[in-house]
Amino acid sequence: MREIPPEQSLITYPSAFPIKVMGAQAEGFVEAIIAVARAFDPAFDAATIELRPSSGGRYVGITITVTATSREQLDELYRTLSTHPLVKVVL
Repeated sequence: MREIPPEQSLITYPSAFPIKVMGAQAEGFVEAIIAVARAFDPAFDAATIELRPSSGGRYVGITITVTATSREQLDELYRTLSTHPLVKVVL
């Protein structure tokens, strides 16, 4: 992946950065996402999570807001979330 110079980045670091994570409504899903968020942002506050169940109740959307400190941090966080077995989509 090509490096984006800081002056061309659309994100100013550090900043609050929302990420939407969708997955099956399963026991431990929310806790797993909290653990990943805290691995990348030790100050992550789980009380800020927004949950949205799907209309059929089989899936849940979670919005987490982490403190982004670099492009590398965000890239690795997206990779980690995307490869988690309980996660279907990360936006």
